[in-house]
Amino acid sequence: MTNHWVKKHWIKRISLVLTVMLGLLTIGITPSRAAGEITLYTPYTSIAVTPGESINYNVQVINNTGAVQETALSVRGLSADWEYQLTAGGWSLQRIAVLPNEPQSVSLQVEVPLEINKGTYRFELVAEGKASLPLAVQVTEQGTFKTELTTEQPNMEGHSNSSFNFNATLRNRTAEKQLYALTANAPQGWDVQFQVDGKSVTSVSVEANEAKDIDITVKPPEGVTKGSYKIPVKAATTSTSASTEFEVVITGSYDVELSTPTGLLSTDVTAGSERNLTLTVTNTGSADLRDITLSANTPVDWEVTFEPKQINKLEAGQSTEVTATIKASDQAIAGDYVVNMKASSPEASSEATFRVSVKTSMLWGWLGVLIILGVIGGVYYLFRTYGRR
Repeated sequence: MTNHWVKKHWIKRISLVLTVMLGLLTIGITPSRAAGEITLYTPYTSIAVTPGESINYNVQVINNTGAVQETALSVRGLSADWEYQLTAGGWSLQRIAVLPNEPQSVSLQVEVPLEINKGTYRFELVAEGKASLPLAVQVTEQGTFKTELTTEQPNMEGHSNSSFNFNATLRNRTAEKQLYALTANAPQGWDVQFQVDGKSVTSVSVEANEAKDIDITVKPPEGVTKGSYKIPVKAATTSTSASTEFEVVITGSYDVELSTPTGLLSTDVTAGSERNLTLTVTNTGSADLRDITLSANTPVDWEVTFEPKQINKLEAGQSTEVTATIKASDQAIAGDYVVNMKASSPEASSEATFRVSVKTSMLWGWLGVLIILGVIGGVYYLFRTYGRR
């Protein structure tokens, strides 16, 4: 009885196993699509961009089967303000057929909107339910639909004779090409010039979502006083505009004057001799002057030397005296000559023109007198000796 029970038990178990196997075979009678018929591949699935940029994905469509696979391609998950285009072989693409072991390249171009919030945006490239390629775009800045005029260095300082060179970037964040008029609301007397690509301009054209560098040269007027000055600059069209502000800090004015203690700019000298002339160098500016050198432009074979030759520092409003030694040429004849003298520093300079009268040497005068007397004596001797004959 025991053996009979064991046989019956094993028969039931074998029957159950056969039933399960038959059920599995029955399920497998209807063939299903093998997983992974198509693979979509691109190396850059998550990238960071700024608003308005254009992204170009190079996607490989790979056929994993032994037969030709045809599928429709589409993008899913992008909002209406994003634009995209699928192309291959120079054509817009909707469906693609792929041979086994011959991947096809597809270009997916996605336009990031200009007006968009900062954040991460996800979407998919879909191959008609056979495959999908998840993609992510991180927008790193808050997007705008406007014009931007920016600068990295809005502040400069220097003396009153300086030129201040600024650089600004004009970015067109609109959807159309714009022609901007460039203006500056500088204080009266200030000169502001704009340059783009090395050329002076008063307007500049900028394509949509592109930028132009603008060089801005600011020159203060003569006699400008020490202080801080604001220079507002604007780029504008009929529909959009942007502005920024530059600051120029004038540290002081630089000016120097060369003269004499009495203001008299004339002297005299004997040919071949020297004459000492006292000069006055005055700092008439509001900032200290350093390394003031003195020089002269003289007639041929004349010489001018200075003591001291250089003034290391001259404070604002102060004066100092310099001795100029003028040596006239030995061959100089009587008359008036011009000697130009100059005091110059790296920041300012001044010239003074001196009239120098040359007198002949007294020795030559006495020699002339003696010659005349000799001639008169000779004539008198001849007259006395031969006059009675």
